[in-house]
Amino acid sequence: MTQFKNPALKQLTEQQVRYAPAPRRQEQLARAERLLAEIESAKLYPYQFICFRLTEFRPDSYPDLLISGTDLKHDLALFMEEVYGSLPTPEPMMTLDEISKQLNVSTKTIRRWRERGLVGRPIVNNGKRQLGFPRSVVDRFLASNQATVQRGSRFSQLTEAEKEDILYRAKRLSRVDGGTLTEVSRRIARKLGRSPETVRYTIKNYDREHPEAPLFPDVTGPLTDDVKETIYSTYRRFKGHDGVNEVVNLLAKRFHRTRNSMYRIINEVEARHLLSRPLEYIYNESFDAPDAEDIILAPLPDGDAYEMQRRSMKVPKDAPPELAPLYEVPLLNKAQEQHLFRQMNYLKHKANKLREQLDPARVRTPDLVRIEDLQKQAEAVKEKLIRCNMRLVINIAKKHAAQSDNFFELQSDGNMSLIRAVEKFDYSRGNKFSTYASWAIMKNFARSIPDEKRYRERYATGHEDMFEAAPDVRTNEQEIVTSQDQARSRVHDLLEKLDPREREIIRMRAGLDNYSEGMTLEEIGQQLGITKERVRQLHVRIMKKLGSMAGDAKGEM
Repeated sequence: MTQFKNPALKQLTEQQVRYAPAPRRQEQLARAERLLAEIESAKLYPYQFICFRLTEFRPDSYPDLLISGTDLKHDLALFMEEVYGSLPTPEPMMTLDEISKQLNVSTKTIRRWRERGLVGRPIVNNGKRQLGFPRSVVDRFLASNQATVQRGSRFSQLTEAEKEDILYRAKRLSRVDGGTLTEVSRRIARKLGRSPETVRYTIKNYDREHPEAPLFPDVTGPLTDDVKETIYSTYRRFKGHDGVNEVVNLLAKRFHRTRNSMYRIINEVEARHLLSRPLEYIYNESFDAPDAEDIILAPLPDGDAYEMQRRSMKVPKDAPPELAPLYEVPLLNKAQEQHLFRQMNYLKHKANKLREQLDPARVRTPDLVRIEDLQKQAEAVKEKLIRCNMRLVINIAKKHAAQSDNFFELQSDGNMSLIRAVEKFDYSRGNKFSTYASWAIMKNFARSIPDEKRYRERYATGHEDMFEAAPDVRTNEQEIVTSQDQARSRVHDLLEKLDPREREIIRMRAGLDNYSEGMTLEEIGQQLGITKERVRQLHVRIMKKLGSMAGDAKGEM
């Protein structure tokens, strides 16, 4: 245990070590021991509650922070070690070996007890740096954890005869059944009344000492990076499917490892991949303010008005089908623009702070999930900014279309410039994004249009006029898809204007949304608890109502 898992508890520890008087720190040690005995690993604990239990002071900072019981146990043990080490007159210390002999347990067991509140700190004994434990802390731990100590004393020490019996059984089972180390360890543990980890450790220790004839040769030594990549790529192919757990079991059996080992390897490789991808953003000092999250992640300014405007957007009649989706998103005002750019960069900043704390060798799944979630949120904001500004690309491309014969290539080139501009725009300078993006797009056009012209002149075929004059009879698949999308959107808009019951009748009758095929009038009546004739009457009335609304919508266009 060398690092805090939660920065808030690390900050609290540093404050108490530096500024709290020695008597107060002594009291905090006793409170920390009591709190540690009450913690349940599966629960979440508010930071303000933890701070109050340790210091009798309830802070205003981190009001929404919840810490898992597992992380709290880990960090509380570190808190106790740091606070004890800062006391001016430490008590007599016991070394690991002394406690091991006194309690008849292994030193590995004692190290595990540190997470239960057995506070230790580095000391120098006979010129060697060791881990020491205050005698009073050891006595209190023994008094409050009698069952744990007795269980450790009963299972931790193996006699030579017991070790030989374990190895004999392991050798026979590995040859006869061909089971994995984990399976064999569990079977032997049940037979001998020992813990599976003790049996597994005994077998692995034997294999390390006898590399010429190991019981489980595939288990000795760490896995190579290539093997880890294979495990990760196999897992990724099935991630999100029902059979992913079975895939992990098969991988564990194939490489003679436990399921937990497989997940550790998967997290390690995923963390390496994550850290290899750069995360660029525009930093601002406001990101580190205590109330930054509440302000920056607040809803869009005038969000209701923006949503109403979006719903009322109509595609111009002369707009090409390929450009129709661009007219379904309203433009942003300056305040909304600033809000979204600040939000996007703040989300990336939070993800980057978590990335900096990642250790691929000891990464946790919740940390990876949190980073991935933050990056997805930032990407969603970025997509919104791009969609709201794509009409700017069209306007600039139209002005340059006379110099180039391919308008849609210009549009594609301009879209790439827009994406880069969204990533590089510094919102804190107070400029409007359209000004910055316009210069970026025009600068790119000034470079790309002459290059295209030189290319066409150099590779001219002499038949351009003939090709351009020939009629194009090919089917435009994109135009067909766009038209279908527009029709589907208009149908849904009309349905939204109906009452919920009317809308449900039309969906059941036409086989829309969750209904794979149209239902009969009788089936709809049974579903709604009315007669078949009543369904027919309602359906006729609803269809007339839809026809009237469709006519009105066409007149408005």
